Amino acid sequence: MLSGLTKFILGFLLAIAVLIGGGATIALYFMNRTGIPPAKPVYSNDSPSVKAQAPKATEPGGGKSTLTPGTKADSSPSSTSTPTESPKATPSPKPLPSGAYRGRVSWAEGLSLRSQPNQEAERIGGVGFNQKIIILEESQDKAWQKIRLEDSKQEGWVKAGNTEKVDEKPEDTQQPER
Repeated sequence: MLSGLTKFILGFLLAIAVLIGGGATIALYFMNRTGIPPAKPVYSNDSPSVKAQAPKATEPGGGKSTLTPGTKADSSPSSTSTPTESPKATPSPKPLPSGAYRGRVSWAEGLSLRSQPNQEAERIGGVGFNQKIIILEESQDKAWQKIRLEDSKQEGWVKAGNTEKVDEKPEDTQQPER
C-alpha cells in the first residue's frame, strides 16, 4: 500500500513539474518574440530607389493642372500660363543666400519639415508634393537639406534626395521664344 501512495505522490509531482515546465517554456517563447524589436520601417523619403520613381509621377500630373479643373484649363489656356508667370513674380525678391537655389519637392507623398537635421527632431510642419522651395544649405553629412517654403517663408530641414533643382531661367527664355 505504501508503494501505491508513493507512486501517486510521485505521479502528481511529475504532472505538476510538466505543467510548470510547459508553462515556463511557453512564457519564454512569447517573451522572446515580443522582446525582439520589429524591423525598422522604410519610409518613402528614406529609400533612394523610390526617389527615381517620384519624378515620373510629377510629369503626368503637371503640378498646376491638377489644381484647376480640366474645363477651366481648356477654356482659357492663358490661365495655365498665368500660374507659371506668378512664380516669376515671386522670385522678384531674388537675393538668395550664397549657395542657395530654387527647387521643388519631388517625393509624391510630401515631406516632413523638421527643426533639426535628424529623424528624431521635432516636426514643425510639412511640405507638399511639387511645392516650390528654396534649398538654403545641406548638412555636413549631405543627408539633410535646410529649406525655406516660398509661400510661407517657413524654414526647416528635410531628408536629402527628395527635392530637385528648378531652373527657372531656362523656362523663362523658352516661353517667350514660343
